[in-house]
Amino acid sequence: MPYILLFLLALISAPLHAVTIPGVTSTTSDTTASEPDAAQKKAAYSALADVLENDASRKELIEQLRHAAATPPPEAAPTLTPPDVKEEKTVLENVTDITRHYGGEFSTRFAQLWRNISTAPHKPFHTATFFNAVTHFLMLAALVFAFYGLVRLCALPLYRKMGRWGRHKNRDRSNWLQLPAMITGALIIDLLLLALTLFIGQLLSDNLNGGNSTIAFQQSLFLNAFALIEFFKALLRLIFCPRVPDLRPFAITDQTAHYWNLRLSALSSLIGYGLVVAVPIISNQVNVQAGAMANVVIMLTITLWALYLIFHNKKAITDGLLQVADRSLAFFSLFIRAFALVWHWLASAYFIVLFFFSLFDPGNSLKFMMGASVKSLAIMGIAAFISGILSRWIAKTITLSPETQRNYPELQKRLNGWLSGALKTARTLVVCVAVMLLLSAWGLFDFWSWLHQGTGEKTVDVLIRIALILFFSAVGWTVLASLIENRLASDIHGRPLPSARTRTLLTLFRNALAVVISTITVMILLSEIGVNIAPLLAGAGALGLAISFGAQTLVKDIITGVFIQFENGMNTGDLVTIGPLTGTVERMSIRSVGVRQDTGAYHIIPWSSITTFANFVRGIGSVVANYDVDRHEETEKANQALKDAVDELMQMEDIRGLIIGEPSFAGIVGLTNTAFTLRVTFTTLPLKQWSVRFALDSMVKKHFDLAGVRPPVQTYQVLPAPANTAPPDAGLPPAEPTL
Repeated sequence: MPYILLFLLALISAPLHAVTIPGVTSTTSDTTASEPDAAQKKAAYSALADVLENDASRKELIEQLRHAAATPPPEAAPTLTPPDVKEEKTVLENVTDITRHYGGEFSTRFAQLWRNISTAPHKPFHTATFFNAVTHFLMLAALVFAFYGLVRLCALPLYRKMGRWGRHKNRDRSNWLQLPAMITGALIIDLLLLALTLFIGQLLSDNLNGGNSTIAFQQSLFLNAFALIEFFKALLRLIFCPRVPDLRPFAITDQTAHYWNLRLSALSSLIGYGLVVAVPIISNQVNVQAGAMANVVIMLTITLWALYLIFHNKKAITDGLLQVADRSLAFFSLFIRAFALVWHWLASAYFIVLFFFSLFDPGNSLKFMMGASVKSLAIMGIAAFISGILSRWIAKTITLSPETQRNYPELQKRLNGWLSGALKTARTLVVCVAVMLLLSAWGLFDFWSWLHQGTGEKTVDVLIRIALILFFSAVGWTVLASLIENRLASDIHGRPLPSARTRTLLTLFRNALAVVISTITVMILLSEIGVNIAPLLAGAGALGLAISFGAQTLVKDIITGVFIQFENGMNTGDLVTIGPLTGTVERMSIRSVGVRQDTGAYHIIPWSSITTFANFVRGIGSVVANYDVDRHEETEKANQALKDAVDELMQMEDIRGLIIGEPSFAGIVGLTNTAFTLRVTFTTLPLKQWSVRFALDSMVKKHFDLAGVRPPVQTYQVLPAPANTAPPDAGLPPAEPTL
């Protein structure tokens, strides 16, 4: 029975070998079993029916099928694929590859040019066709030039009126935008006239070509060249404006404007009509060799003439640029001076590149150079306009109301500083974007592709994150610092200034806050630009530990000073005694206190060296006055004289205001062989005890003299020598009398 089941399974699974899984390549060998015939299939079906009919065999078949289904398929052996090995080249190899690539390109282009000149097939020259096409071409050109000159001549009075009005408004300085608006309006009118002329030219071309494709082709070449060249001439008129000096945006003399407008217009006409019109017509009507030779001659002439104009006028243009730099803002002056040093090399490179491009690709070289030039002028103009607006905003300042300035003394300065920094950063970004767009305009850098790729997107994302971090840090610091400064300042309602202790603590807190915000901001910025700050934090911790061991005294100074400030131990202006020094506190920092003695000496005392100190300005002052009286004087008389002196003192208004309460008489507080001591005490305002004591001493002296109260007298008793001894110097007084 098992053999019959295996035979049946083989027959059932045989068709499955022919099934292929999509995407998986199946391999078959030559020894694969062939398809069973009809007799074998019938025998198998009959055996299967017998098996299913028997309960025991059917159960055994089911168990075998379940066992086959539960058995996992054999695992395929993993395939190890070695990683791709990238060949890393050195800098010299990269430079060599780039040089070889561009050298091969140049050699290929020159070879193609030489083949065009030497081996290009000749075409038959049809004189009648050529002159017929030239006649229609010249007719269209004459009509187009006549119409364009006529409409521009009709618009000339409008240009002059616009120039006078804009210049008058500019002199009055009523609105600085009106003159630039008139200059831009003149350019727009000029371009509209050009568009009208092209429309008329296209209508004339449709009526003058006579259905001839050659004539239509030549006339289309002319209209394309006319549009390109006249657009460039419109830009030249925008810069030089030889006929309407009032619309001239730069301070250029009429002679200089006519000189450069004439020569640059002629140069552009020669380039445009030579490359776009003459060379294709000669190549089509005569032959390719003549067209290639004409192209070389035209471009060589243009290049040599352009180089002559550049170096012939180098000094004059450089001096003019330096004069413009002297009259410009500092930001633009730097760029203009840099441009004045290299402008002739840039202009020479421009015409040399145009020369080679025109040799290799006469049809597209001029379009590319003109397009790149127009894009460059537009980019530089827009960048200069935006930078000029930002520079004007930088020069302006925000002025807050007097009430706000009094409540927040540093807020106006801080806002102007943040605004100036933000505008300068924006101006720098404008310059960077303008440089990248200029490189993109000349095909040296694909700005838009870079902006939409990973590097550009990441750079922009990082810049936005940095800007947001700096913005929120600046806002947080400005708000917190302004609140602290508001607490340190007096308000408009005459709120008194805070105490010296409060000022010191708030100043320390502001400085600590500045350090914390700056540190956190720098760490976040470093993390955003991809710097791993974990080693920096670990290094800072180790460095802080080392510094803490080496600067224990400094840490002790700081901690002691903070606690003394919190306990309100002393403030600026207090009279204190610190150790042997007594003086006025002039300065308190986080590390030390500065004390000025009455002799003028200034002492800097570290907080950690202060163990005890006395402050004479805490609450009240006290005067304890002791006066010695001769022992033989009457006690009542001396007490009465002292009371009279105190009564007169209390009647003095300026002194009475310094005394708190009433004086206290203690009577006799001391007794010696020669004197007894009387005491009177006063409670005074802080730091006023000396004023009261000086006034009291004057009154006591006055009343003691009036009452005849004598101070103690020092007496001496001289004892004679014994009678039985007669010293040699008995006639002289003793050198040291005995008391």
